[in-house]
Amino acid sequence: MKVLVIDVGGTHVKILASRRREPRQFDSGPELTPQEMVAGVKKLSKDWHYDVVSIGYPGPVRDNRPSKEPNNLGKGWKAFDYAKAFDGPVKFLNDAAMQALGSYKRGRMLFLGLGTGLGSAMITDGVLEPMELGQLPYRRGTFEDYAGNRGFKKHGKKAWCKDVADVVDRLVAALEPDEVVLGGGNVKNLKVLPRHCRAGENANSFIGGFRLWKEAGTPKASTGSAPRRQKPT
Repeated sequence: MKVLVIDVGGTHVKILASRRREPRQFDSGPELTPQEMVAGVKKLSKDWHYDVVSIGYPGPVRDNRPSKEPNNLGKGWKAFDYAKAFDGPVKFLNDAAMQALGSYKRGRMLFLGLGTGLGSAMITDGVLEPMELGQLPYRRGTFEDYAGNRGFKKHGKKAWCKDVADVVDRLVAALEPDEVVLGGGNVKNLKVLPRHCRAGENANSFIGGFRLWKEAGTPKASTGSAPRRQKPT
């Protein structure tokens, strides 16, 4: 079975298919609709064959579809028929959760995605739980307002790095993970990683998307409701 993985971000939509080495991408942005996403993906992947699709979505997912419109894209994502558009089975997962699934090794791992916003997910003994920690109150806004791209642009790199370290410390104290993986495009702006952290890679989103379709005994995840208890190898 060949899988097409689509990583929908606030800046780019990235795609990779099974047995392909190089991902492809096109620009997204605040006006991108699901119809435009599908058209862009089909154009870029016209010479690729795939049987099923994994979609990493920048927002909450429930019952294998978006449960809320995205903050950084256009409208219409909740009601869109993705299986019909791609003419085949589709699995949805929050984009941070998909990268977390691809980054996971063992134990209790907290994933934080430093990108347009602040994505988050927790994996405990192979059980994935997508989270929305970026929306928690922090100072005069939310964690996302300070550790996301808005905070980077508003406060500058030096202040942003301190805020990211503070956010990590607070979440580590509350959730007590064995390790923290920092992913997303802004990780490159951290010269020194906060305590307890290792850097993730954006390519892990594709690994997570492939793992969604693996058989029992390999990493899997819920696509919205109660997580399944399956341990990654």
